Amino acid sequence: MKPLCPTLLFVFLFVLSQTLFAQSQTFPWPKGKRMAISLSFDDARGSQASRGVPLLDEYDVKATFYLVPSAAKGQLEGWKKAVASGHEMGNHSLNHSCSGNFVWSRKSALENYTMDKMRSELMEAGKQIEQMLGVKPESYAYPCGQTFIGRGKNTQSFVPLISEMFTSGRGWLDEAPVDPAYCDMAQLTGMETDGKDFEQILPIIESARASGQWLVLAGHETADSGPQTTRLSMLRKLCEYAKDPKNGIWIAPVGEVARYVGKARDGMGLPK
Repeated sequence: MKPLCPTLLFVFLFVLSQTLFAQSQTFPWPKGKRMAISLSFDDARGSQASRGVPLLDEYDVKATFYLVPSAAKGQLEGWKKAVASGHEMGNHSLNHSCSGNFVWSRKSALENYTMDKMRSELMEAGKQIEQMLGVKPESYAYPCGQTFIGRGKNTQSFVPLISEMFTSGRGWLDEAPVDPAYCDMAQLTGMETDGKDFEQILPIIESARASGQWLVLAGHETADSGPQTTRLSMLRKLCEYAKDPKNGIWIAPVGEVARYVGKARDGMGLPK
């Protein structure tokens, strides 16, 4: 086997050193924190305002609630209190449109959407939320985690639209935390908290902390039990763990962390 020429050897060593350097970098979280966690909840379920928000307020933990306006109207006073206590209100679309393979979504199936229709409905949802609660949503969560419109050869992603209209877009049922130095802010991964004990989530937190990542957790109901429910007992343990200074966790709403990450990436010369 012939030895590499000096030029190729230099290039190889340079690329290797840059790769190792990138892998060794820890994202500069504020106040020496080692990772970030964002709690998020979808659909404006009534239990979120009546039970989830009061529990979070006990620990001074602020979360992101992705609202469907028609659902939020059913617990309006509760959502006003949530805004007053510092929680973030995000946009979760006007009609919670998903694939028509979900029969309940057939009347507003994503397969039948155009980009203009999607833009119009996102604007209307944001307008209604702002009229109800006095805040303009800057964060978005994809209903059912689905990012397409149309069907067959006319299928297209509406991720670029979310990138244009919002600071961030969050997915659902994803399998990994967010890498803050690399992620597409319009496609943040969202990992499920529904139906899980804290002991199931703790290894994910520990792994994310070891890598300096951002863990965006996502759930629905906040109650003691039931389907699509982030259990209050788990939520209490998670808040206690995250607020313990020795664990090095910054816990904050999606929008707050997204703004911080964007500014930090600017300072590091990384793309937003």
